[in-house]
Amino acid sequence: MSYDPNTPSQPRSFLSRLILPALILLFGFFMYMSQTQENPVTGEKQHVAFSPDQEIRLGLESAPQMSREMGGELPASDPRVKEVQKMGALLVNDTKARKSPWKFEFHVLADKDTVNAFALPGGQIFITLGLLNRLQNEAQLAGVLSHEMGHVIERHTAQQMSKSQLGQFFIVAIGAAASDPEGYGANNSAAMIAGMVNQMIQLRYSRGDESEADVWGLKLMAQAGYDPYEMIKVMEILKAATGDKGQGPSFFQTHPNPDLRIEEIKAYLKEHPQSLNLQKGRSLREVFQSAPAASESQERSWTDILQSLPY
Repeated sequence: MSYDPNTPSQPRSFLSRLILPALILLFGFFMYMSQTQENPVTGEKQHVAFSPDQEIRLGLESAPQMSREMGGELPASDPRVKEVQKMGALLVNDTKARKSPWKFEFHVLADKDTVNAFALPGGQIFITLGLLNRLQNEAQLAGVLSHEMGHVIERHTAQQMSKSQLGQFFIVAIGAAASDPEGYGANNSAAMIAGMVNQMIQLRYSRGDESEADVWGLKLMAQAGYDPYEMIKVMEILKAATGDKGQGPSFFQTHPNPDLRIEEIKAYLKEHPQSLNLQKGRSLREVFQSAPAASESQERSWTDILQSLPY
């Protein structure tokens, strides 16, 4: 039979179309599984692509951009910054965190509207003015900072980056399997579905990370002498700030909703009774009022902020 160039070529067989996607998935899975390190604090085997030194460098390089996106940082002379850094130093030096290789640094962001705190790889810890203004005592501040230190100690960001890399291989493989064999287009809906699945997987892991960091927060603040029951108050503050946003389906929330986290905290503290000598610490309002101001203008600015606090 003679070859007719006008005859449409036959589509690839189903099995042949699976070869390339399978190779992509195998390569991605091999890379993920081969990136295994022992956590220097917990001893746990983790899938991470960065060394501790690389994480520290990544966090330091990312911190300035993060600060700009959140309205910049308060100056080091600000009494709120001094107290946050003082608390951070206490948590690092008087707890298990001192045995870690991370370089913890603590920042106060000038964003008064956003109620949040977060950590970058390697030890860069941020708290927004919007959250700091709502905290009532030193124990609550210790709980927030300890929680974020837990994320760093557990290397959550590095693990998420490795999982995200594996997810990208999954998306590429699905796209290759669904592509038009003649190159006339691709099944974009299949790639979109794969992307959604990958995102849902990441959300699930993020909720687990938050619960794990909550436990670290309770442990570290107690080791530093502060009452971990004050973390329940922190969750109530977050719940009040979240409002209706916290009422959506919990499966699609990046973080566990405050009610769920409160129940988990209560369960942990019931299972792990705490010392009676732990304290709430000083009122943050009193701490900031007693801090010396550098200038008359700073005093006026700080007085205005104190008067706006909700307690």
